[in-house]
Amino acid sequence: MDKQQTYDYLKEHGVEFEITEHPAVWNMDDVAQLVMPHPEADAKNLFVREDKTQNYHMITVKGDKRVDLKALRKSEGLRALKFASAEELAEKLDLYAGAVTPLGLLNDKSRQITLYLDSYFLDPPALIGAHPNDNTATVWLKTEDLVRLIQEHGNPVKFI
Repeated sequence: MDKQQTYDYLKEHGVEFEITEHPAVWNMDDVAQLVMPHPEADAKNLFVREDKTQNYHMITVKGDKRVDLKALRKSEGLRALKFASAEELAEKLDLYAGAVTPLGLLNDKSRQITLYLDSYFLDPPALIGAHPNDNTATVWLKTEDLVRLIQEHGNPVKFI
């Protein structure tokens, strides 16, 4: 799904959302340079895989948080985690570096990539910002809607 297809998908599934168009952002430092309407809902997304396996995971946390991959591995009983390559990202989710987003899981044909979602996003206002499979916009939507879409698609969602 490209950006417009993502917007259409959200509408078809009854999801209310707000769009912020912006210059391409490649990392959280780029995001920090923008004036966003919901900075409390900024999300950082990591696409990782377990060492020596074909198990992939997306980790989505509040934008200013650090992710301790070793702690996550231990708490979830995973093998050592490493960042997936740009090729793996393109193959598995049809995304490119800088556009990693939980909405990309809607492109996961295997429906086996687990989303690890920061439980912070469940707290009021329970809003999350995600790229619409393109890093030139951010879609603001209710966390419960995002979780519902991902689960309906068939991907597991775990809160961390």
